[in-house]
Amino acid sequence: MAEQDLYSVLGVSRDADSEAIKKAYRVLALKYHPDRNPGNKKAEESFKGVNHANEVLSDAKKRKLYDDFGEMGLRDGFNADAYRQYQAGGGSQGGRGFEDIFGGGGAGGHVDFSDLFAQHFPGGRASGASPFGGRGRAVRGRDVESEVTIGLPLAVRGGEVTLSVSGESVRVRIPAGAKEGTRMRIAGKGGPAPGGQPGDLVLAVKVEAHPWFWIEEDDLHVRLPVALVEAWRGTRVTVPTPQGDVTLRVPPHTVHGAKLRLRGKGIPGSARREASDLMVHIEIAPLPETPATEEAMKVLETVQPTAARDDLRF
Repeated sequence: MAEQDLYSVLGVSRDADSEAIKKAYRVLALKYHPDRNPGNKKAEESFKGVNHANEVLSDAKKRKLYDDFGEMGLRDGFNADAYRQYQAGGGSQGGRGFEDIFGGGGAGGHVDFSDLFAQHFPGGRASGASPFGGRGRAVRGRDVESEVTIGLPLAVRGGEVTLSVSGESVRVRIPAGAKEGTRMRIAGKGGPAPGGQPGDLVLAVKVEAHPWFWIEEDDLHVRLPVALVEAWRGTRVTVPTPQGDVTLRVPPHTVHGAKLRLRGKGIPGSARREASDLMVHIEIAPLPETPATEEAMKVLETVQPTAARDDLRF
């Protein structure tokens, strides 16, 4: 069975911080807890998967091993340096084999390396042949690191992009809510390995700056300019969102810098998480420099308190 991506299990991005991981784990652990799902085998398996994902991703050392080597890096006795030498040396130079990578064996000094190879490098061995026997060892190609730059709307909604990697056209699905620095692994699109399994393509996401919107933590944010008179009297404003235009009520006497929330109108949801919110930051638009504005300022001077900063202290 193919390994399930642990970040996908928790429904978080690969650059999620410890708080985001903890929050996602608590929600899913509560959802799939056996006490809430008595006799539900599927929920039981999901609960185990969520616990395993949290155990790995909440531990900095285990998370680094998983990011670099997948589930194989979490096995007892795994030697990261030996594995890198094994890759660099074509699987045979320097005497490095899977026996070195896993410290010579597991409990009792015995590991079935053929099974390990078949599990982690499917298709990289000939039928009936030992992948580690003699000099004809099947090897995995090197991972290739690259970057992909996308616009904010694609980062928010998710979608597919087509890249050219070593002359080959590769389609990549960007997850909804991808942030700057999100890393994605595309299996089999890295360096070739004659007679073995190709490496992976590891993509770092770069998100172009948007003039109005940005992603902060798990929410989408937008700057909304309003006229001074609108902020004072209150108004209704049409706001674009990933789900389409919505009408926002700006209450009377709203001040510059106020934040209003549009629930569920941020990053679209998925099977594992709800849609995030759109945080609207109110900005009082500058007044035009006209004689009429100057006259209006003279009127305001007669009604606005001039001692608003009397209590300002450090």
